[in-house]
Amino acid sequence: MLGVSETTLARDGAVSEAVVREMAAGALAHSQADISVAVTGIAGPDGGTTDKPVGTVWLGWAGVGQEPRAECRYFAGDRQAVREQTIAAALVGLESLLIESEEAGG
Repeated sequence: MLGVSETTLARDGAVSEAVVREMAAGALAHSQADISVAVTGIAGPDGGTTDKPVGTVWLGWAGVGQEPRAECRYFAGDRQAVREQTIAAALVGLESLLIESEEAGG
């Protein structure tokens, strides 16, 4: 449903800007929604690497007629704390996208 290409996954890995942008765009394209939110990350307690430690999260947002946007965040704490911080960041980004869309007349 998300339409992330195998090439992107192989080249950049699942926790990456390219993947989260494709996830957000794919969710929008394969639904009747006007906006989408996508998240990929390493909540822990395992799975982290030197380049992508536990707590690394990529968030993506897409809106109709807009380029998908992405942001990388590094959250501290245990798995639950990382997940909660991810949700909060996703909602802040969503609110920002909605405000921008409203101001643009959409």
